[in-house]
Amino acid sequence: MIRYNSIRSVTKFYMKKNKYLKISKGKKLRYLHNYYKKKLYIIFLPGFMSDINGEKPKLFKKYAKKNKLGFLAIEYSGHGKSSGKFTEGNITKWSLDTKISIKKIVKKNNFILIGSSMGAWISLNQFKYFKKQIKGFIGIGSAPEFLDRLMWKKFPNKIKNEIKRKGVSIIKHGDSKLRQRQYEYPITYQLIKDGRANKVLSKTINLKINITMFHGQKDEVVPVSFSRKVLSVFPNAKKNLIIIKNGDHSLSQKKNLKKMTKELSNLISKVS
Repeated sequence: MIRYNSIRSVTKFYMKKNKYLKISKGKKLRYLHNYYKKKLYIIFLPGFMSDINGEKPKLFKKYAKKNKLGFLAIEYSGHGKSSGKFTEGNITKWSLDTKISIKKIVKKNNFILIGSSMGAWISLNQFKYFKKQIKGFIGIGSAPEFLDRLMWKKFPNKIKNEIKRKGVSIIKHGDSKLRQRQYEYPITYQLIKDGRANKVLSKTINLKINITMFHGQKDEVVPVSFSRKVLSVFPNAKKNLIIIKNGDHSLSQKKNLKKMTKELSNLISKVS
């Protein structure tokens, strides 16, 4: 039997573990944080329907603590334990969540962005707000503009018509016959249309910073060409594309994470 005091201590542990940033009345975002008043920050932005429980945010937070750097990772509204419905979210709203979180937590400190999959898209949207503070950018399986380029354009007409008619369709990804983990994504029409309004690959960002893209050679979700497209956005940057042999989309294996922290250390050493 578990005593009441034990239950109370467990509850307190989880309350401390989960930090929430109040954005507005009734809206809060869960985040991971390593606070430093005047230090370079590492900001990790997760992917589509992802949370901050994964290997990558944990690793980068651990790296930040070890190296006495600031750290921030957030769950966008409708993701993980953050408030809101996923079906009401979109790139504009999740980019705004990120902007507000950076302003409230990172404040005036300089930072390096790390965007995983959709997080790279959200990262690119931050450059118009924080050009002077962003000192580097790392992309992991970068997927900007994936909603239209990789989803909508490949959907059969039956699914497109269902989304237009009902406003949403549940898209399944993964094959149980091949023992692949199956995911279900509720794709709304407003999400698709908002994605089209958030084009970033045709723009130019003229910052002279260091940028590295990591991409799995066997990524079956997002082609390597997307990381190349991201690099083309930065004509004046010092650019690097690291293709991981036999790597998948998430690149969460220990050997891949080790390569990322090594590159992060290299990037930080170049930040003046």
